[in-house]
Amino acid sequence: MPRKTWRAALAAYASPSTLVLLLLGFAAGLPYMLVFSTLSVWLREAGVARETIGYASLIGLAYAFKWVWSPLLDQWRLPLLGKLGRRRSWLVLSQALVILGLIGMGFCDPQKHLSWLIAIAVIVAFASATQDIAVDAYRLEIADDTRQAALAASYMSGYRIAALLATAGALFFAEGFGSTGFNYKHSAWAGTYLLFGVLMVPALLTSLFMREPPVPLRTQLQAGRYTFVHQLASVFVLIVLLVSVPAMFTQLYNTDFASVLFEGASLLDLLLEDRAFLRAILYIILTALCLSAMGRRGLAPVLTPVNDFILRYRWQALLLLGLIATYRMSDTVMGVMANVFYIDQGFTKDQIASVSKIFGLIMTLVGAGMGGLLIVRFGILPILFIGGVASAGTNILFLMLTDMGANLQMLIVTISLDNFSSGLATSAFVAYLSSLTNLKFSATQYALLSSIMLLLPRLIGGYSGVMVEKFGYHNFFLITALLGVPTLLLIALHWFQENRRQGLEAATEPTPTRPAEES
Repeated sequence: MPRKTWRAALAAYASPSTLVLLLLGFAAGLPYMLVFSTLSVWLREAGVARETIGYASLIGLAYAFKWVWSPLLDQWRLPLLGKLGRRRSWLVLSQALVILGLIGMGFCDPQKHLSWLIAIAVIVAFASATQDIAVDAYRLEIADDTRQAALAASYMSGYRIAALLATAGALFFAEGFGSTGFNYKHSAWAGTYLLFGVLMVPALLTSLFMREPPVPLRTQLQAGRYTFVHQLASVFVLIVLLVSVPAMFTQLYNTDFASVLFEGASLLDLLLEDRAFLRAILYIILTALCLSAMGRRGLAPVLTPVNDFILRYRWQALLLLGLIATYRMSDTVMGVMANVFYIDQGFTKDQIASVSKIFGLIMTLVGAGMGGLLIVRFGILPILFIGGVASAGTNILFLMLTDMGANLQMLIVTISLDNFSSGLATSAFVAYLSSLTNLKFSATQYALLSSIMLLLPRLIGGYSGVMVEKFGYHNFFLITALLGVPTLLLIALHWFQENRRQGLEAATEPTPTRPAEES
C-alpha cells in the first residue's frame, strides 16, 4: 500500500464518522460494565451471596458467543425499523432495548426481585452484544482499510470513557445518592441505573440520524438467499451443537464403564442404572443430528461466511488464524495477574487505582490515536508488527519492577508504556481484522475473528496463577514476553508474502507503449 502524507493521516480523524464512532463506542462501554463489575458491587451491597454473584457473571457468555447470531444481522433486515437500513435498524433496536433494560434493572431491588433483575440483565447483555456486532459491521462498511484504525481509536476512546464512568462513576453516584456498604438503599442504585439509561439516548439519536452505509447489489442478493426461519434455525442448530459436543464428552467421562470392563456388568445395566450413560446417548444423538445432511443444510447460513473466508485465503487461512489467535497472547496472559502483582508488590489500592485510571486511560487513548495515525501513514502490517513488539516488550518492564519493590515512579512508567502499547496494538489489530473481512459477511466474519482473538489467550491466562506459583513473578513476566515471539514470526512471514504478491502483480501489469516517433 502506498504511503500517505502526515496531513492525509491526520485527515482520517477529521470526518463525521469519527464522531459517530466515538458516540457508539460510549454506548457500547456503558452496558458492558453495568451488567458485570458494577452489578456485582450492587448485588454484594444488597447482601446477595458470593456464590449467586458468581453465577450471575455467566451473563458474560452473551458477549463470548455473539458470533452465533451475528448472521442474522448480515442477512436479515428488521420489519418496520428496516426502513432505516440494515445497520441502523439493528442499532436502534439494540440501543432501545439497552435503555429500557437499564431502567428496568433500576426498578428491581435484588433483596426482593433478584430473579427479575438477573433476567433483565441477561436481556441487556444480549442487546449490548448485538449492538457491538452492528457497530463493528457499520464501521467496516463506511471506510476503507486505511481508515479503520482511526475509527477504531475513536470507538475505543468512547468505550474507555464510558467504562470508567460506568464503574468508578457509578459507584460515586450510588454513594452520592445515599447507598453505602453500611446503609444499603435501593433508591440510590435505581437512580444510578436510570441515569445511565438516559446517557444512552445520545447514541440512539446518533443511530437515527447518521448515514446508512451503502449496500452493494451483491450483498442485497446474498441477504435474500436464506429466509428468516432458515437463519433462525441455523442459530438454534449451532447452539445445540455447541452444547452437545462438550456435554457428550463430559457424560462419557462420568459413565461407569469400569463396571462393564472389570465387574461383569452389561451395557443394559448401564442403560438402566447409569444416568450419565443415558445423558451421553442423548447428546450423541443430538450431535449426530446436527452433523447429518439435514443438520448441515440447517447450518448453511452460519457456515457460509466461514466457507467464504477459507475459499478466499485457502491454505493461507491457517497462517492468518494462527496470527489472530496469538497476537494478544502476551499482554492478555500477563494482564490476568497484573492487579494481583501490584498488591503482592506492596502498592496500595489507592495507588493502583489512581495510576491505572489516570495514566493508564490517558496512555491507552494516546496509543490508540497514534496507531490510527501511523497506519494511515505507513500501512497496517508495519504498525501491526510494532504493536506486537511493544506489547511483548513492555512485559520486561514488569520484570524490572519485580526487583524494585513498591517503586511508584516505576509503576507509573510501566503502566503508562504498557497501556500505550496496548492501545497501539489494539488499533492496529482492529484495522488488520477489518482488512480480512468480506463486506458481504462483515458482521459474522468480524465477530468470529474477534472471538478467535481472545480464545487461546484466555485459556492460557486461566493458568497464569499456576505459572506464578511455580516460576515466580520474575520468570512469569519473562515467559509472557516470549509468548509474543511466535506472533512476530507469523507477522513477518505474512508481510513477506504480501510484498512478494504485490511485486508479482506489479511485474505482470502490462507496460504502456509509447507511440512511434515521427520521422
